[in-house]
Amino acid sequence: MTIRPLVILPDPRLRLVSEPVGEVTSEIRTLVADMLETMYDAPGVGLAAIQVGVPKRIVTIDTSKDEDARRPQIFIDPEVVWSSEERRIYDEGCLSIPDYYGEVERPDRVRVRFRGLDGNSQEIEADGLLATCIQHEIDHLNGTLFIDHLSKLKRDRVTKKFAKAAKRGEAA
Repeated sequence: MTIRPLVILPDPRLRLVSEPVGEVTSEIRTLVADMLETMYDAPGVGLAAIQVGVPKRIVTIDTSKDEDARRPQIFIDPEVVWSSEERRIYDEGCLSIPDYYGEVERPDRVRVRFRGLDGNSQEIEADGLLATCIQHEIDHLNGTLFIDHLSKLKRDRVTKKFAKAAKRGEAA
């Protein structure tokens, strides 16, 4: 397993719409293992393949708080097939927008269809933090960032901050 470099705002790759995976190959399994290693090292609770520069529809998530009780979840070609009308606000952050957080309102519960590493189709219903993480990571697959859910003023402010830092060749 390899820790891969993270793609950081304002990198235009973060705005790409990721392609479906197709067959789950050994290369895909290696990518997933690398994504988990990268996510745990960061540390984060979710990672989309585009965040390591691979425009494939793959998401890794682990919302467990205890390193000794890790429960990684792999979502290949995930799609939300249902969402609740009830909404919840979470203070979200992103490994591709380090040290920046903002309150985002999303559906409280979602049902997601996806494939696992075995290639078989599955469905889960998620709520709370897991539902938020899944929606956040699927947004990445569609070229959407959590800052897109914030006010234009906040979004412009963070985008300018990261663009200036990138020009200087440093972290924001």
